[in-house]
Amino acid sequence: MIDKSSRFDLNAKDVDLIEAALETQSKILSLQANAGGSGARLRLNNVKRVLAKIEAQRPVSRKPCKKPGWLGLLGFAT
Repeated sequence: MIDKSSRFDLNAKDVDLIEAALETQSKILSLQANAGGSGARLRLNNVKRVLAKIEAQRPVSRKPCKKPGWLGLLGFAT
């Protein structure tokens, strides 16, 4: 187990790579959980929790601006 006082030496590219891998894993686990995978839901929740921690610790300037895409705009037309 990792000592809580130790620190990781990761740069922004490393964190981006880890985040992308966790997002892919989240999609896979979501499919498994929807198919009835017994432990997939628990693992999915754990992955989502880590992704939320990464997002919360990112500098404000790095957060992408969320603009509605065309599909989101179609909701306004109906």
